[in-house]
Amino acid sequence: MKVVVLGAGAWGSTLADLLVENGHDVQVWSRRSNLDLSTIAGSADVLLSAVSMKGVRALSEQIPMLKPTCIILSATKGLDAPDSPTALPCLPSQIWQAAFPQNPVTVLSGPNLSQEIADRQPAASVIGGADPAVDIVQQLFASRRFRVYTNGDRLGVELGGTLKNVMAIAVGACDGLNLGTNAKSALVTRGLAEMIRLGIHWGAKPETFYGLSGLGDLMATCSSALSRNYQVGYGLAQGRTLAEVMAALKGTAEGVNTTEVLLTVADRQGIELPIATQVSRLLRGQVTPQMALEELMRRDSKAEI
Repeated sequence: MKVVVLGAGAWGSTLADLLVENGHDVQVWSRRSNLDLSTIAGSADVLLSAVSMKGVRALSEQIPMLKPTCIILSATKGLDAPDSPTALPCLPSQIWQAAFPQNPVTVLSGPNLSQEIADRQPAASVIGGADPAVDIVQQLFASRRFRVYTNGDRLGVELGGTLKNVMAIAVGACDGLNLGTNAKSALVTRGLAEMIRLGIHWGAKPETFYGLSGLGDLMATCSSALSRNYQVGYGLAQGRTLAEVMAALKGTAEGVNTTEVLLTVADRQGIELPIATQVSRLLRGQVTPQMALEELMRRDSKAEI
């Protein structure tokens, strides 16, 4: 199949390499390339978007037309701020679907640290969306080193991969403070509960968050220094400013923007997100990591479920 990959960063390049290994005709477009976006996108069987969240909407508006059979695959994890106070934030797949309502849109998410996959270590992922598009994309990527599952809950798959970035910042701060395994395990577990609470409120299936794009991605992102969002929390706990941490990153930490968009909407809708709230305050410089910890530990006692 002919696949056009939008984005030549670490993630886009890694996905392109997987596709080339499987024998597909792959073209990678970036803002620095000389390829004409309209021409190559218009002939694609699959359009794979691996750009950062801030570039998704503008990029979707630059493409005038796709083949009716072209499958759009979003590999971006983030939230776009809503246009009105009553609206929900937009996920990348929703932006692509609005731009191309007649084309099937799918999402790819999972515990997929790009460096490990580039180093040819085994990994698994999940494609969210409707049949038959998810089955086509599954076969597109499936190999002996990259196992791919499908899930009909596109919203849940995409939210899992997006929300875990917020929790990864919190866990990075936890490790940066050397709080130990007990604290880290509790934080990851309660972070997952927070992700599920929000997901249910927005219409996702709770069981999706126990899969690869939820719990799986959460475990990977919260346990590896390769995670940029983890690095943000760790750096802040080491006493560095957010500007200093962001300047040192190789790539985008989507959790920073996601946290602010998420809290704005959650506050408006009355959704309780204690961990995300403290992450937001930490990113804004309103609390130190130690103060954020104390706030979480002082919360009223309650039943676990």
